[in-house]
Amino acid sequence: MLPFFTDPYPDELIYSAIARYHFYSGNINYKDTLEEVFQSRSVIPSVEIGSHFHAFVQQMGNHYLVENLLAKHTIYPFYAPFLSKQRQQKIMQDVQGDGRGLYTRLGMVAGGICKKDGLYYCPQCAQSDIDNYGEPYIHREHQLQGIDLCAHHYLQLKKYPEDFTEQSRIKFIRFEAKRMDFSILQEVKFSDRFDIQVKLAKMAYQLLNIGINAISREDIFKRYRLLLREKNLLTTSNRIRQKELFDAFQAKFPKGYLDSYDSALVEEDEYNWLKVLTRNKRRHVHPSRHLFLLYFLDSDIEELLDIGEDEGPFGKGPWPCLNKAEDHYRQLVIQNVTITRDFKSIAPIGTFKCSCGFTYARKGPDKSNEDKYRIGRIKAFGDVWMDKLKVLANNGDLSIRAIAEILGVDSKTVKKYSSMDGQNEKAKSNETSPLLLRYREQLLKGIKRYPNESRTQIRRCFQKEYTYLYRHDKEWLFKQLPNIRTMGKPKASVDWEARDLQYFSKVKELYKELIMLGKPARITISIIGKRLGILSNLEKHLHKLPQTKQFLDEITETVQQFQIRRCCKVIDQMLREQEPVRPWKVQRIGAVKSHHFREIRPHLESYIQMKQEVDDYECTTS
Repeated sequence: MLPFFTDPYPDELIYSAIARYHFYSGNINYKDTLEEVFQSRSVIPSVEIGSHFHAFVQQMGNHYLVENLLAKHTIYPFYAPFLSKQRQQKIMQDVQGDGRGLYTRLGMVAGGICKKDGLYYCPQCAQSDIDNYGEPYIHREHQLQGIDLCAHHYLQLKKYPEDFTEQSRIKFIRFEAKRMDFSILQEVKFSDRFDIQVKLAKMAYQLLNIGINAISREDIFKRYRLLLREKNLLTTSNRIRQKELFDAFQAKFPKGYLDSYDSALVEEDEYNWLKVLTRNKRRHVHPSRHLFLLYFLDSDIEELLDIGEDEGPFGKGPWPCLNKAEDHYRQLVIQNVTITRDFKSIAPIGTFKCSCGFTYARKGPDKSNEDKYRIGRIKAFGDVWMDKLKVLANNGDLSIRAIAEILGVDSKTVKKYSSMDGQNEKAKSNETSPLLLRYREQLLKGIKRYPNESRTQIRRCFQKEYTYLYRHDKEWLFKQLPNIRTMGKPKASVDWEARDLQYFSKVKELYKELIMLGKPARITISIIGKRLGILSNLEKHLHKLPQTKQFLDEITETVQQFQIRRCCKVIDQMLREQEPVRPWKVQRIGAVKSHHFREIRPHLESYIQMKQEVDDYECTTS
């Protein structure tokens, strides 16, 4: 057990506290410090997190807890929320032992971006540390990958003038005031880039101050979907509108900004980090990229912790019946919602149908619980509402406006359905009127007398009877009239032979254009028909166009054929630029999924061999 130790300051890395202990203990050999702190001379110091925490805590006489050190004095909280619960538990075990595989589990080995080549500090924070504690120290928030500014003073971080590459692996670097630059330069703060850097730095600081077990990648993934829904980037079937997301995301950042943070996006790449982050909750994505997404979603870490999980555009049922004529008005009695898409705004439309017959719809997504009680449009009132309307309308003491207020509708709606009710009553009384019965009898006699006459001729002969029945008993009338007579089949007036030659010429020209496109497009009957405006004829009458059909059979591509052509184009480009042809790079640029690429790889290898043989032949003959 150590007789004394330099307790970590607020937000100080445990690495920095040990470096200060080494200085104040008077040790000359760093291995002596390692043995005193960790009971081992073979520990390799780590700036970001570290290992052998169990041994360290024992040396402190249980004055510290492993979880507290990890949460308060390492950069682990920057990564923790974006890890699975299982991986969080394994990392807790890693830091207590030798830490083998720790940085691989965090994704820092394979997925690190904007890696820092030294230790960084904010001059104003360092000066404040000297004023409060008598010395500067290493803040963990200033060592985070992708963070360039201090979250408190909005100053550019400065690099401490000591190169890691020139130091021993076991050396502990301690900040010394005499080697630090405390000057504060006036910087341009009113720019798009600066504003983004400030917000990212603030979110990174928020990450460092939440519990390391407060949230996991599984929870984050569900909450992202809720934020994406609020931006109308989810379909009614809960799929992400990746094209709209990509365009909106790119537009949110200044040109070249994402590139400068090793986060450039290629839309055609099925595995670009934005698609991986929003599609696959099992894949690790660097925390900085999560912060980019949160910035795009106009949110931050604190808001992300406060919101719930995505429960669909209209929340989780049951939903209220909003029929004011019912006793269960505003009670949660509707169990199901039918979701469709508004074709103008692509927003979700929810339709809610109650057992009382009242059906209403509204546009989503709901943004608050009060939205549950909002009606966009009433689709059906139901029998209960209509019966209530009759009772109120028969009460002579109530005005139309009063009835409308009671039923929760507009006064015009009350007028409309009251008049419809009157018309229905009138129609029922007309069914047994002597005039209706007489006209029915006269029309039936006329149809029997002239059995070969058409509907038009019957109408001319019995104009008075026909008109009355059409107005008051249309359904009965149409059942009695003769069947509608159809005209004979018209003769073909199209010269299909001439059209075949015309289409063949146009398709041939378009094929040349499609093949030369910089961004390849799969050649199908659909794309050719749409571009030439002849899709209907190609789908319905292709058998009448033999020459065009034969040419289309030759040039149209299956998905696999298109993938091969696209990859061959990538290979040609690499060979022209004298770049080594690497299969993984061909797959990535060609945007072909791995299981499909395995199928077409033999074709591509044969193509590469053929191209190289041609090049060798041309070199020998020239």
